[in-house]
Amino acid sequence: MEFIKSIKSVELSACEGADTFLQSAMWGRFKARFGWQAKAFSVDWNQGSGPGTERPLLTLSRRIAPFLSMTYVPWGPELPAAFPSDPHSRAEAAAELACGLKAFLPSTFIRFDPPWFDAEGAGPLPPAKGFKRAASDIQPPDTVLVDLRPPLDDILAAMKSKCRYNIGLAQKHGVLICEPGETGVDLFYRLLKETAQRDGIAVHSAEYYRALFEEARTEPSTQLRLYTARHEDDDLAAIVALFRGKQATYLYGASSNVKRNLMAPYALQWKAMQDAKAFGCELYDLFGIPPDESPKHPMAGLYRFKTGFGGKIIHRPGSWDYPYKPLTHALFKKAEFLRKMIRTSKRR
Repeated sequence: MEFIKSIKSVELSACEGADTFLQSAMWGRFKARFGWQAKAFSVDWNQGSGPGTERPLLTLSRRIAPFLSMTYVPWGPELPAAFPSDPHSRAEAAAELACGLKAFLPSTFIRFDPPWFDAEGAGPLPPAKGFKRAASDIQPPDTVLVDLRPPLDDILAAMKSKCRYNIGLAQKHGVLICEPGETGVDLFYRLLKETAQRDGIAVHSAEYYRALFEEARTEPSTQLRLYTARHEDDDLAAIVALFRGKQATYLYGASSNVKRNLMAPYALQWKAMQDAKAFGCELYDLFGIPPDESPKHPMAGLYRFKTGFGGKIIHRPGSWDYPYKPLTHALFKKAEFLRKMIRTSKRR
């Protein structure tokens, strides 16, 4: 079956109609400030006997080594609502799209991070001709989605008791939640560096986060919110959440080493969920957990924290590569796997 009628290059502004922020024009402009070349396409999808439906597609390309370049499709492609839901059709459609984009993209390979998941929460991409599993995922495939449609009391009641207790504890002890906006980026970054040192993770520069706020202002459909938690004279924690359309996403979090017993991160998440609901969002994506609850995982604490808010655990397919130059891609994949192992060992 042919899944695509046509692919054409369009202005980046066409991606303002994308469903998710990672496929938005705002995200393309933002990443272009940090070495990526953002290109937009309009894909006319063929749905068998039905009419084709055009959807925007954002691609990000960059050179990563001499004679080696990649194109990345974050949370794409977005498919029409009437597109067949079976995983095999979706995988074959992505492979057809990769072939169709080759003429537009002088890359060694193209990497997809499909946003799909089924009703049971599992979203593996089945074998499709040409695809190779990436050595490392870019976007977190495993996450928790909190349903914001019920009344606030019902959302709170659906959380685990320990989570509700921690939210109440922070409120009881007078943890103040503020929204300083872009003026709080310096505070957020200071807490982020403290978190990175404690947990052994890498972070971007402060300018990276400032640029994200600047670009978010250019797209009216998107709100980027920065929340901070303070107790007496101490800054305890901060988070950044993005609201767009029907979905909110928790992007970044940071916390101090002081007064961790006051559970400020719980109060921050609850405030962001309440504001997201008021904005009109129906889902709150906690944006990344380990694949299971194994206590041996270096991020096991993150799993316990995020699953405490209730919601549904889902598993997206993760990153998949379609090599245009298989031999060069195979060498890159080995190097990427080695880098991943080194980073993982530093977290233990």
